Amino acid sequence: MTKEIKLTIDGQEIVASEGQNILDAALENDIYIPHLCHHPDLKPVGACRLCGIEIDGGKMTMSCMTPVQDGIDVKTDSPAISQARKIALELLIADHHMDCLACAAASDCGLLDTSAYLGIQPDRLARLRPSDKGLPIDASNPFFQFDPNKCVVCGICVRTCDEIVGLGALGFINRGFKTVIGTFGNKSFVDSICESCGECVVRCPVGALAPKRPQFPAREVQTTCVYCGVGCGIYLGVSGDKVVSVRGDRERPTNNGNLCVKGRYGFKFINHPDRLTTPLIKKDGEFVEATWDEALELVATKLADRKGEQFAALASAKCTSEENYLIQKFTRAVMGTNSVDHCARL
Repeated sequence: MTKEIKLTIDGQEIVASEGQNILDAALENDIYIPHLCHHPDLKPVGACRLCGIEIDGGKMTMSCMTPVQDGIDVKTDSPAISQARKIALELLIADHHMDCLACAAASDCGLLDTSAYLGIQPDRLARLRPSDKGLPIDASNPFFQFDPNKCVVCGICVRTCDEIVGLGALGFINRGFKTVIGTFGNKSFVDSICESCGECVVRCPVGALAPKRPQFPAREVQTTCVYCGVGCGIYLGVSGDKVVSVRGDRERPTNNGNLCVKGRYGFKFINHPDRLTTPLIKKDGEFVEATWDEALELVATKLADRKGEQFAALASAKCTSEENYLIQKFTRAVMGTNSVDHCARL
């Protein structure tokens, strides 16, 4: 059983779990501490230097790197903390592409949230020399693009690909002020070992990694991905009568919110105009529309004529375990053959 730790943050007593860092404990209790490089799914690194706090009136420390302790008194804001945060954030913003209205992350941008919280003023930014990097946008991937001009080099994408995906397709390139995120050899995404799962995209706190054609849903429907037998939980984003987005269900133990490229981006078939909506029966060499009764009658007749070794069944990974059990039972008990197979390779 996890031990409970009691501490005070900004005069509010909270309860946290032993081993938890102060930042996560504060956020779980609706106490906001600015941060850009932190994500609850990843190991903390303290790179952005925005989550500074003071413990028992001592020197500033990074809350993401500091574990909770019994009885400590944490301050999330003070003149010294505020000044340090503003300097760190202003340097990031001065080196950041400012086309926020056309940015896919405009409605969910960690940089905008932090800037608003700290009250960054244009006159303070004016004294800093703006960046003229003008780095090329990598739009080679069919599902998302990478704009290094919007990147804050937080490293979340690098750690996601390493710690969660286990692929290591991304890394830090160059040193110092010229440090950027890129693939091995700074190749384009499409020429790298990237599997297009999009895990780095959904965790990017800014608009550096973003979907190519983002559409925001009017509502979401909780369901299960149909691409394989794992049973990943997903939320389908719906606008009108069209599915426009997919996100992972973090509460589903099968995937904990993670998705592969098929589950995250392979939803266009749902509303595709070529998708069949009625049964088709071949007559005189041409497929014509039929009723379900006609189609089922034809199938039953054909199956009755082909019992025994003329029949074989191929089960599907897209079916449930119960449905796959039924297909093998039908093949053996009804059709009288053991010619049943299953292929999980999509």
